[in-house]
Amino acid sequence: MASTRRPTFKPGTGPRQSKPGRPGGDSGEVISAQRSVEPEADTSVTSAAKVTGAAKAGKASPAGNVIAFPEPKNRRQRRLVLWTLSVVAVVVGALIAGAVFSPVLAVRTITVDGTSLVTPDAVRTALAGLEGKPLPQVTEQEINELLKPLVQVRSATMEARPPSELLVHVDERVPVALLKQGDSYVMVDVDGVQLGATQDLAAVALPLIDAGVGTTNTELFKAIAAVLDTLPADILARMSTASAASPDAVELKLVDGKTVVWGNADDRELKAKALEALLRMPPDPKVPVSVYDVSVPRHPFTK
Repeated sequence: MASTRRPTFKPGTGPRQSKPGRPGGDSGEVISAQRSVEPEADTSVTSAAKVTGAAKAGKASPAGNVIAFPEPKNRRQRRLVLWTLSVVAVVVGALIAGAVFSPVLAVRTITVDGTSLVTPDAVRTALAGLEGKPLPQVTEQEINELLKPLVQVRSATMEARPPSELLVHVDERVPVALLKQGDSYVMVDVDGVQLGATQDLAAVALPLIDAGVGTTNTELFKAIAAVLDTLPADILARMSTASAASPDAVELKLVDGKTVVWGNADDRELKAKALEALLRMPPDPKVPVSVYDVSVPRHPFTK
């Protein structure tokens, strides 16, 4: 069997003495040889590295070493969407700016509704400063500030009607009683705000608050006004006077002379419903009624 053992050469060793009996021993030297084998470089890796290095250095790569990959579809779509949104935002912003500042939408006509205590002309005069102002710039807060001198107006809302009309809805204060002042009678609301005056008591279907109540900032006036403010308009029109010995003892007089015992200002809504039910009862000639007592609203009675 042939030997598989390979000869071993150790490079870099000095001259060796030949042993006797070997062929060539008379030369006195043994020549050693070494073969250095370098691995072949990966040309693909080297080329890629060269291309990458050239790209980083900002140099153009040889035409044969660049592979063009297509841009991902989702990235292209995202860029297109962003570009479209930017254009739309610019267009919308330009339209809004044009609407807000355009003289085409300037206020030229002011229409007023909901007035009875104050005239529409008085409201338009108070709002005259809004004429020529673009409709989108007009606010309800500004309108209410301009209408503050008109005490009859509690609040107001607006409605823009392009291109140039401003509609103002007025919410007026509601008069609930009359106060005698000298030779005239002053209408007041639940807060004691004076809304107008008249010299003919019969011209206004409102009860006259007893002069003994005094000024409108007293507890007696507040108790009476709160009661009158709860009554429906048709029942309020049937009242002649209202008085109170104390905040817990409010009494009302009907135009036919009958008395309503109200009591305090508690359960006002329930008392108003009880009084409305009593007044709608058909009269009984055999049992005349002179007093309607709703001080205990769940058990009202007449006498």
